[in-house]
Amino acid sequence: MKSHQSPQTMKPATAAKKLGVYLEATPAEFREGAVSRAELDRLQADPPAWLRELRANGPHPRPVVAAKLGVSIAGLARGGVTEALTTEQIEALKQELPEWLQKERATQAEVRKEGARIKKRDAERAARSESGRS
Repeated sequence: MKSHQSPQTMKPATAAKKLGVYLEATPAEFREGAVSRAELDRLQADPPAWLRELRANGPHPRPVVAAKLGVSIAGLARGGVTEALTTEQIEALKQELPEWLQKERATQAEVRKEGARIKKRDAERAARSESGRS
């Protein structure tokens, strides 16, 4: 006996997150229905005009804004940025380079540097551990 499986679906918020777009800026038909895995794959492979426009000009969700500015999401909040921003607004912030953005970029650079140091240290420990077993 063969069981019929219904296609896996996700909430529009999940699909928007996977697509890297701000849910409230998507068309109503996207926000109001469930999105199947096949539909998500189609949107990623061949994005419609509205998706290309959102990705290019925004408004962008906070994770995308943070990445474009080179800071963490928490850093955005500390800088007072709590709303979605357009590409134009992001570029303006990069040009203005407020003090909070400079500070958060420096913090993010330190976090990355420390992460790389720890990764290297752990790799060296693993290599020593492996050579000790031989």
